[in-house]
Amino acid sequence: MQSRVGGLEEGKDPGGSLLKTRALPFRLIQFLLMFVVLGLGVSILSMHTIRYFGVQHMAPAEPSTMRSCFAEPNTLESWIRPPSSLLHNMNDTELLWLASMAPQVKEYPFKRVPKIAFMFLTKGPLPMEPLWERFFKGHEGLYSIYVHSLPSYTPNFSATSVFYKRQIPSKLAEWGEMNMCEAERRLLGNALLDISNEWFILLSESCIPLSNLSIVYHYLSRSRYSFMGSFDEIGPYGRGRYNEHMAPLVNLSNWRKGSQWFEINRELAHMIVQDVTYYPVFRDYCKPACYVDEHYFQTMLTIETPYLLANRTLTYVDWSRGGAHPATFGKNDITEEFFKKITTSEQCLYNNQPTSLCFLFARKFAPSALEPLLELASKVFGF
Repeated sequence: MQSRVGGLEEGKDPGGSLLKTRALPFRLIQFLLMFVVLGLGVSILSMHTIRYFGVQHMAPAEPSTMRSCFAEPNTLESWIRPPSSLLHNMNDTELLWLASMAPQVKEYPFKRVPKIAFMFLTKGPLPMEPLWERFFKGHEGLYSIYVHSLPSYTPNFSATSVFYKRQIPSKLAEWGEMNMCEAERRLLGNALLDISNEWFILLSESCIPLSNLSIVYHYLSRSRYSFMGSFDEIGPYGRGRYNEHMAPLVNLSNWRKGSQWFEINRELAHMIVQDVTYYPVFRDYCKPACYVDEHYFQTMLTIETPYLLANRTLTYVDWSRGGAHPATFGKNDITEEFFKKITTSEQCLYNNQPTSLCFLFARKFAPSALEPLLELASKVFGF
């Protein structure tokens, strides 16, 4: 019995060793399974993290050398390229601030072809559009166009017109009111955003060109002066409009009057849009019967830069019939003799030398004048 018991007791060691030997692989398998499960869990978590938070949050990566198709290239060209659209959300303060910026280094580090900015201040349609289309044809790259109309007007230019999508954000402009000058500053501000615009011409819907664009470009580019009428008119319609509250900034001795329609260079355009000194004085003290569009820019530029003004406009207007508004020319007025009188009857100074070429534009022309104007354009105007 003892031997049996002892055999059984002796049999404990062999039996225990066998169980330990069998348990070892089972625990190893459990460990491996836990490791696989843990690995799968980490992988799944990583995939979700990448999906929702991006790869850059998982591990540092090298900066991409690929350029986004929508990114604006950080080059000089991107800074000097004119706006692709004239429509924007800037208010007047923001626009004039941006437009007042000017390079201090006068020499341009790129090939700059100076352009003429034709700025049309209108109520609505442009009845002389076909005539202007012929004027601009073949001179691409030498001009740009800007149209300021009443906010309620929706233009309907064809996609092939030079006026297509050339409207700027506009506001109400009333004859004789300060908002008329504000509209002119708005036109200048938008035109100044194109760094290639060097000369700025203010026109109305009733204006026409009297010469082809080559002559206009040559005349402006060779002139040492800008063309803005500015004179001291004695009488109720000149000095009589002066308000003594404008002193001491504006005294009667430097009060000036002139045509609203001007042709100025970039330097004077900058002066007009950046002005915050004269503007409130004219806004507050030049109200009808003081017509601010005939005095504000004319007086300010005479005080600040008299040596840059030719003291005349290049836009012909006929005041001989009297009244508050100039004469309007219709179909029956359009003859060769009529335009010969305009272009040769006066003498003026160009770069301090006498000349008979004093006017490059004229107004006011009624819509009925369009057809005979188109018939005479080639022979009389050269386009």
